[in-house]
Amino acid sequence: MKGKLKWLVSLGLVSSLFLAGCNGGEDSGDSKEGNNDKGKTYKIGVSQFVEHPSLDNAYKGFKKALEDEGLNVDYDVQIAQNDQNNNQTIANNFVGDQVDLIFANSTPSATSALNATKDIPIVFTSVTDPVSAGLVKSMDKPGGNITGTTDLHPDSISNTIQFMAENFDGKRVGVIYNAGEQNSVAQVNELKKIMDKNKLKLVPVTVSTSAEVKQSAESLIGKVDLIYIFTDNTVVSALESVIQVANKEDIPLFVGELDSVRRGGFAAYGFEYYDIGYEAGQMAAKILKDGKKPSELPVQPPQKLKLLINKKAAGKMKIEIKDEWKKTAEFVE
Repeated sequence: MKGKLKWLVSLGLVSSLFLAGCNGGEDSGDSKEGNNDKGKTYKIGVSQFVEHPSLDNAYKGFKKALEDEGLNVDYDVQIAQNDQNNNQTIANNFVGDQVDLIFANSTPSATSALNATKDIPIVFTSVTDPVSAGLVKSMDKPGGNITGTTDLHPDSISNTIQFMAENFDGKRVGVIYNAGEQNSVAQVNELKKIMDKNKLKLVPVTVSTSAEVKQSAESLIGKVDLIYIFTDNTVVSALESVIQVANKEDIPLFVGELDSVRRGGFAAYGFEYYDIGYEAGQMAAKILKDGKKPSELPVQPPQKLKLLINKKAAGKMKIEIKDEWKKTAEFVE
């Protein structure tokens, strides 16, 4: 009996040690998992329709926001080269690679991403009208797996047109845009309404590729008094072609964002694409780090709007800088 009792006690001690060891292993595993989460590297697929300074700066802002949030990110950057078919292939590949999030930098990029997945979170920027483009249900409640920031401040177009009407004698405004870009069609529709109110005439020319931009700009010579290039990716990617025509023919060239002013446009009521990219990055951090759903994050328009004038471009286009502009505008040389 004593031998049997001694054996049972020993067995109990061994069992206790075994259970303690198991519990200790679970705690260690939980701790290890937490460390892995803290040091996790997220994979983000970046889909950008075309390369030009505005979109490039939006991506830079996006990356900086995630860096500031302390996230480790592996970026897979893909440029569609202004080809919608490439856009869809890029999005499909991201889904196949099971990225943690898709950053869609333009309306065509966002559309393709949404066509490719309803599960992977999508954050967009450089999108003009996400509701009309069918990306979200509403600005406040986007729904689904997508949200982001827009590149249209509520007052940017109206302020620009009003500035034209009040400061220039010409009434005919030439506009070049890609009718295949939903964001551009939305802006043209808005432009027509605002121009009618300001007694200006819209003279539209459409293009399909950036290679057609110069010829389209030349076709406006003698037909327009002013040119306005808004945030159309196809045209902005070939903006230098329009600038050459505007400088040679002394046609004031208004643009839709500040990067295009720095490239040689005369003036814009605009914002920094870096800023809207940064704000999109903050949204992405909330999704990846805080577990927020895209549907919980309202779409956000640009927060800052200012008038920027390029003095050097004004000189080339024979535009005299008025004293009253100096009170409200910022200038680049």
